[in-house]
Amino acid sequence: MIYSCGLLNSCHNKLEKEVAHLNEEHSSFRPRPRIQSLSDLIFGLALSIGALTLIGQQASDFQNLLNSLIYYGFSFLILVNVWRMYSRTMDLLPVETAGLVNLNIVLLFLVSIEPFLFNQILGSSTSAFAENVSVLYAIDLAGLFLILAFFTHSLVDEDKKLVPQSLLATYRRIRNFELLASAIFLVSIIPVFWSSGISVGNYSVRLRFIMWIFTLFLPAFRRLYEALVRH
Repeated sequence: MIYSCGLLNSCHNKLEKEVAHLNEEHSSFRPRPRIQSLSDLIFGLALSIGALTLIGQQASDFQNLLNSLIYYGFSFLILVNVWRMYSRTMDLLPVETAGLVNLNIVLLFLVSIEPFLFNQILGSSTSAFAENVSVLYAIDLAGLFLILAFFTHSLVDEDKKLVPQSLLATYRRIRNFELLASAIFLVSIIPVFWSSGISVGNYSVRLRFIMWIFTLFLPAFRRLYEALVRH
């Protein structure tokens, strides 16, 4: 009898510990906001639109095929870089205010029109039309990176304590590089960067496009800078 009571008490204590552990896990669980699920869907659709556009193009020769792949690769990398920055920040930043939700909606709109604007540049029949659309594209990307910088800036608010103190400097550098990317796209709007270019073989690449390509390497430059700072 005494053995049975001891066994029951032991089982009861074990059950209480398991329930307490489950309650602790449940209290620390933060459900994924619906706006983030919508964001993943919009990013996926934007990437899919670019791929479908590529499929719908019939390359006339091998050089035309390479050009199409390069153009698609640029648009793909831009969207993937934006998505990675966005996901990294939003995993830590709770979307709890109307302002943040509205900014998310604006960001998603800018993401959704990126493939359309980029394809309009490639399919334009005149240089003047391509220039005008490229200005809109630059504004679109500048807005994307500016919103990302605002989200990252919200993370480094020491009063909110959203990231450990040891990571504040890292996220400040991320914010600064996002601001730099936004500034590069805005500066590229200046007409001289469309009228001027660099000759590469038989092609002349406009400075505006070169500035856009440069932004793809900013994350690598940031990681290199952080490695130098640590040493």
